Amino acid sequence: MSASDSSHEALLRMFQRDRIADLDHLRGVLGPISRMTVFRRLSALGYLTSYSHAGRYYTLREIPVFDSDGLWRHGDVLFSRDGTLARTLVRLVGDADAGQFQRELQLRLRLRVHDTLGDLVAQARLGRSPLWGEYLYTSVEKVRAAAQLACRTGLGPVPALGATLAPALMVEVLLEVIRGASIRCDPAQVASRLVARGVTVTAALVEEILERHGVKKTGPSRSRRSQH
Repeated sequence: MSASDSSHEALLRMFQRDRIADLDHLRGVLGPISRMTVFRRLSALGYLTSYSHAGRYYTLREIPVFDSDGLWRHGDVLFSRDGTLARTLVRLVGDADAGQFQRELQLRLRLRVHDTLGDLVAQARLGRSPLWGEYLYTSVEKVRAAAQLACRTGLGPVPALGATLAPALMVEVLLEVIRGASIRCDPAQVASRLVARGVTVTAALVEEILERHGVKKTGPSRSRRSQH
């Protein structure tokens, strides 16, 4: 077996056991080799860098089972199917019919996003519009951005995350979960059904209510690989 093949086998065993690793851990597995060689070995297998912890951690692309937002968490280390925080923010904002406020993105991504959002606006990768005393982040495509702003305006303002939530709103959300006949649910789907019934709520707010009440969220179906 060549040195490269041996390294690949060692990395596969380590990731199957530990799921994630930082550079020191990788060097401990591969031996005294250069940083460049470590990343050549990782690249041959296909890897992702964490969007939290300043990109310090790595995993193989085949390992994460991503949730409906394309996110995966191992302990307190966070990964995205997009790789970087910037690319993840661009996707989440672009896919949101009503755009996204910073506080909503921060709740979904579980870390501070203010500086990265500012950079993306400066780089013309995201747009933003002032609304209700904060910025609504939108697509850079003018037609899409206008539709997102109109959709959000039509929904009306929602309580700030972390603020005291109206008991009536919490009841509406929890009743909608019960109507879904499942103890696991997707916040985006619950919010969509409630908005269709005229209840002003966002997916991020639904997620906060579910977390407060210990209701588990639904992720995408696991692949055959993940069931073993």
